[in-house]
Amino acid sequence: MFPVLFKAGPVTLYTYGLFIAIGFFAALTLSKKIASSNQVKTEIVTDLFFIILIAALIGSRGLYVIIEYEAFKNSWIDVFKIWNGGLVFYGGFIAAVASALFYLRLKQINPLLMGDIVFPGIALGHAIGRIGCFFAGCCYGKPTSAFFAVCFTHPLTLAPQHVHLHPTQLYSVASNLFIFAVLIGVSIHKRFNGMVTITYLILYAVLRSTIEYFRGDYRGTLLNGYLSTSQGISLLVALAGIILMIILFKRRHDTN
Repeated sequence: MFPVLFKAGPVTLYTYGLFIAIGFFAALTLSKKIASSNQVKTEIVTDLFFIILIAALIGSRGLYVIIEYEAFKNSWIDVFKIWNGGLVFYGGFIAAVASALFYLRLKQINPLLMGDIVFPGIALGHAIGRIGCFFAGCCYGKPTSAFFAVCFTHPLTLAPQHVHLHPTQLYSVASNLFIFAVLIGVSIHKRFNGMVTITYLILYAVLRSTIEYFRGDYRGTLLNGYLSTSQGISLLVALAGIILMIILFKRRHDTN
């Protein structure tokens, strides 16, 4: 599509990077608003988001480089060119969660409460960021003859050119917007801290695993190619989410 929004001399604005930035600030703004309604200082949310941003960039790029090692082994400088696309969400998610838990422990804040505050914003920000994926051509789909197929023709696109593909980036946009809407509803009616967080984990894992079947880019394989790396992680995340939801529901029931 349009991986480069505009170029003026040495200045280049990449569409992917622009949407990542918009998504980040949209997530931060919404999370601060939710934090205020939960009597949590917005400064803590701001600090947490910048910790998450740094950890997520390192983790998501790191996992992508591991999966696509052959493409980087002879040109390691390309590892740092994240504006060209190439981020694996789960790599960033794991790194961000680990860093966030460490920070929240220092601040003595319930991580489940904070998760309920930030995950609606993260879902919204992720949806916006995936629009950037679409323009860059990364995370592209398998060939298809469906009427809604997309065809990338820009010479700098990361997708195969002049081939009709599943618009998996747009599938991800739609799925994250759906998750965002559900989380807002759960936030209004939640029964315990962590309910929004766990709902996010389960929904994202299920929807991400489904979209993976339509992806055409290489993302690593598990079980002799039956699952992608992200699908394997999704199964573990969904299982952990279901177990945690049962535990918290039972704990709430026992205390009533």
